[in-house]
Amino acid sequence: MNRPHDLLAALAHDADPGPFALVRREGAAHLDLFTGTVRTADRLADLPLPDGSAGPRTLALVPYRQIAERGFACVDDGTPLEYLEIAGHARIALADALAALPQAPVVTTGAGFDVADEEYAGIVERVLDEEIGRGEGANFVIHRTLRATVQGSPLRAGLAALRRLLLGERGAYWTFLVHTGHRILVGASPERHVSVDDGLVMMNPISGTFRHAGATPDRAALLRFLRDPKEVEELYMVLDEELKMMATVAEHGGQVIGPYLKEMAHLAHTEYLLAGRGSKDVREVLRETMFAPTVTGSPMENACRVIARHERSGRRYYSGVLALLGRDGAGRQTLDAPILIRTAEISPAGELRVPVGATLVRHSTAAGEVAETHAKAAGVLAALGLAPQAPAADPARAVRLAEDPEVRAVLAARNTPLARFWLDQRVPGATRLAGLAGRRALIVDGEDTFTGMLAHQLGALGLAVDVRPWQRAAPLDGYDLVVVGPGPGDPGAITEPKMAALRALLADRLAAGLPTLAVCLGHQLLAGLLGLPLHRRDAPYQGLQRDIPVFGTSRRVGFYSTFTALADRDRLGTRYGPVELSRDPADGAVHALRGPGFAGVQFHPESVLSRDGLAVLADLLGHLLARPALTAHGPADRG
Repeated sequence: MNRPHDLLAALAHDADPGPFALVRREGAAHLDLFTGTVRTADRLADLPLPDGSAGPRTLALVPYRQIAERGFACVDDGTPLEYLEIAGHARIALADALAALPQAPVVTTGAGFDVADEEYAGIVERVLDEEIGRGEGANFVIHRTLRATVQGSPLRAGLAALRRLLLGERGAYWTFLVHTGHRILVGASPERHVSVDDGLVMMNPISGTFRHAGATPDRAALLRFLRDPKEVEELYMVLDEELKMMATVAEHGGQVIGPYLKEMAHLAHTEYLLAGRGSKDVREVLRETMFAPTVTGSPMENACRVIARHERSGRRYYSGVLALLGRDGAGRQTLDAPILIRTAEISPAGELRVPVGATLVRHSTAAGEVAETHAKAAGVLAALGLAPQAPAADPARAVRLAEDPEVRAVLAARNTPLARFWLDQRVPGATRLAGLAGRRALIVDGEDTFTGMLAHQLGALGLAVDVRPWQRAAPLDGYDLVVVGPGPGDPGAITEPKMAALRALLADRLAAGLPTLAVCLGHQLLAGLLGLPLHRRDAPYQGLQRDIPVFGTSRRVGFYSTFTALADRDRLGTRYGPVELSRDPADGAVHALRGPGFAGVQFHPESVLSRDGLAVLADLLGHLLARPALTAHGPADRG
């Protein structure tokens, strides 16, 4: 079936038209109709993308369990990687689709969350205490699922829900229905995960949820929301995490664009766009970006472990992606992949699932996160008749709140304290330091892909950089500098394999007097080897930006840490020589240290939160690598 009227005629007679997908992209006056054969694949690399004329080739339904391809933990529920091998593609005018789609209300019975509000609140409190409070990461997304039974034809119910979403939801990146014969997915996802077009890779981190009940949100309440430190920091954290992904799939990392306000029917979000040039196969781009931190957490690998510990069931397609793979007129690969959120799954037997999650950060409250799950589900539940429809937008309102001058000014002000390295268009060679030509650095990854961002910054300063996981750090020969990088976990657990391996690496470097830089977890382990006590903070420094003294200069930097080293003086005698410390004057926390041939920083100079991070790295390279000259217009002067 490859013509629109054939599909609509079959639907009118309650006939099964075979596999198809209906997709409306943001702002489009039409829906794309894709038809073809549904198949399954084991790996993303197995998705077909044949040569030929321009157009879409494959529409994949990527489940959360596919994260195992990256070696990350998950509750394996067996949900398949299905894809529609596209044989037909047509366009249906939006007005024609609305006229043809069923208008009868969706009827369901037995609706309820699999995890009750009180139980979900308890999970939130445990994650805040046991995970964020113990250094396992900065933020985590925990989901729960509303379940019900659809009465009547599941496909007809899905199509009726699609019609209501097309009419009632606004601001969605994709509004869609996919019918494979084994399941129906219908939803209105606000968030592009990743796209590739003409070699331009784009990601779209969205975070912060402003809930409203009226057709016109309260402007004053929205401005308070935009200035709320929790909401600001939450978006910064997912921005950092997606910059880590862009560091892998874009040749020079990502450039930050925004932030913007995304207005929807029941709520509004804040968002950034990230853009960078890349040449990877789009299936590899998909694999390297599984999955968005907005639906998992950070750092990513440990977020998957935390999710597996605290969620009692698999996620199925929730937090995975739809992925439309194709080719453009020049034969280049294309990709468009929205995140599978605000999406219902309906089985052929009428079993309905609507999964939803909340982002837990150090400022979170159990009650607030419970409320957030209800708000995020509201649009899809309204389309399914399980929640009230949002009031229609006021056509007389001349300016959307996203275009309000004060709203735009408050959003723009969010960039003032951020690192210009990630916000500005970068000119090759502009930040290169004299004296680093031909020098090589190895970054040892402690399970936090901040190391990818760190590699781009060190590369911009002039080093040739490799990154290896801690399990395969050796050999170290041939490198002028080794960086022991960040990662989650308790640095005091020195018998734990990762901690033991990184401590041994650091001890060997110190004993040999070889140039070594330690960042965050690496810094904590280095401090321990130097005899400094380690302390778990009462309030974690996860996603926190501060002005601190770094070897006599005030620097604005970003922290992602729960542990810190402590000292009661600014200089320390050690078996490896004298060590200079930069301490917090209030509590003695050691923010940075340096000795003969080694240095450590507790903060993340590579983070978007570290406005002065590049200058700090330039100074440290001057200390560690025979002080390469800093030009008058180099990073150390620009900050």
